[in-house]
Amino acid sequence: MTDQAMPEAGRREAPGTPEPKATSASRTTLSHIMTGSDTNLLGTVHGGVIMKLVDDAAGAVAGRHSGGPAVTASMDEMVFLEPVRVGDLVHVKAQVNWTGRSSMEVGVRVMAERWNESTPATQVGSAYLVFAAVDADGKPRPVPPVVPESERDKRRYQEAQIRRTHRLARRRAIKELREKRAAEGFED
Repeated sequence: MTDQAMPEAGRREAPGTPEPKATSASRTTLSHIMTGSDTNLLGTVHGGVIMKLVDDAAGAVAGRHSGGPAVTASMDEMVFLEPVRVGDLVHVKAQVNWTGRSSMEVGVRVMAERWNESTPATQVGSAYLVFAAVDADGKPRPVPPVVPESERDKRRYQEAQIRRTHRLARRRAIKELREKRAAEGFED
């Protein structure tokens, strides 16, 4: 495991940190039927429509977990696996995978099924978003540690730590490159 161990149920991380919450405490599903107004020029549902549903579901989960406002800090690894069609009933399933001091990674799975058929829903997309909990002044505020409940939740927690490490390394490398170019006299 990486630098942060999984929180144990009932253990408080640091003074001022809210009580830990289980992954199931804020897990949610948002469902929406796709209509003609959701389509792109190819006649399938526009990826931006799906992305908005993903952000809406993830935002609800982040707000529920943190107990207040949370804002989208980043969205990465948005993957579209299958096209979504008019008449599809889309289910956006979201849960908190990992928490830091004031940030949370929310994992989202997008499922679709025909509105008038009894066939099982199929996965059509997935995404990972990072949310920051904020207070009334827009300043970061502490979030409860998330407590993974199942083996799947534990795997997601560990994978989220890997993604966080990569996000931070990428941000650091870009910052260093820009500083180097600026020192060499390049204007970007």
